[in-house]
Amino acid sequence: MQIRNYSPRSITTYLQMLYSLESYFNKSVDELTPEQVKEFIHYSIEKRDVSVSYVNQVISAVKILQQDVLGNNWESIRIKRPRVDKTLPVVLSKEEVRSIIESTRNQKHKAILAVIYSSGLRLSELINLKPSDIDADRRQIRVLGKGNKYRYTLLSSNTLELLRVYWKAYRPSVYLFEGHRKGVPISRTSIQKLFRDSINRAGIKKEATIHSLRHSFATHLLESGTNLKVIQTLLGHTSLRTTSIYLHVTCFDPMMVKSPFDEITM
Repeated sequence: MQIRNYSPRSITTYLQMLYSLESYFNKSVDELTPEQVKEFIHYSIEKRDVSVSYVNQVISAVKILQQDVLGNNWESIRIKRPRVDKTLPVVLSKEEVRSIIESTRNQKHKAILAVIYSSGLRLSELINLKPSDIDADRRQIRVLGKGNKYRYTLLSSNTLELLRVYWKAYRPSVYLFEGHRKGVPISRTSIQKLFRDSINRAGIKKEATIHSLRHSFATHLLESGTNLKVIQTLLGHTSLRTTSIYLHVTCFDPMMVKSPFDEITM
């Protein structure tokens, strides 16, 4: 998985899935049969009420072990992957985003939320940012995304001002946003907590998460007329189909749309 550029978080998750299988059957995971894997999945769905994502991770972990490590034929393990429920992302309005950031008192926390929203970052991407990734002159941020692929995204002028205030106060050493210890990036749980605190202070009742800021970034760009392909590049999506979900949550005024038939001279 390291050779294939899987993230450390994905590797840890997949290993945990294999450990769970071993614990359930009390035997080495490489000795498990396809029927036992199915039994574990059925048990996890019925008794533990696990998500579709969890089931898919179990299947992927076993596939890598059986096919790539042990050289077994994966086709013999006929487990049909469950379909992922299609839910629309929670999107915050621009006014709600402003309220969340304004209600955040700590300068570091304020800068974190501003960067995630204004640049459309995933949480893991924010955590891995380094000061050298900020290009103030070109108004860009270099981002290490999924699959260890770099991309460039937007650096808002407002965000840059917040970053300058934050930098003067904190002077991080290695990562742009560090935790209590110098040289150690801020944790996911810390960012998730600061977002919950900020959204509660702002009085927003939507079931939003920190990832909602990324969803809002994409939706607001689409509403302002930005091409979907450009948004795909900024978000680091491999497939345009992933980006197209924002078409379903975008607000538009039908009166502002002109029929192509009106462009035809009769």
